[in-house]
Amino acid sequence: MTHDPITDILTERGKEYGPFVELAEIAQAIKRVLRAQPGWSQLEADMQEALEVDATKTARILNGNPRHLDSWDDKAGYARLVADRLRGVVR
Repeated sequence: MTHDPITDILTERGKEYGPFVELAEIAQAIKRVLRAQPGWSQLEADMQEALEVDATKTARILNGNPRHLDSWDDKAGYARLVADRLRGVVR
């Protein structure tokens, strides 16, 4: 039998973030709220994407291991990318 690295990745992610179907429900609920706001259309693409990725990272925290440091660092990282661009620092 051949080794399937995708199965390994999905198993590990499931341990950290919980069942994907449940995570998706949480993330999509948050994203629906974000997109329904009047200010959403005023955001630039990187701002929208950062908020959507943050919704997914938030769902991972709520659905899985809230002490998984990488999730918190990711949330900070996407906000930093937008803040840096606004400061004129392009990454």
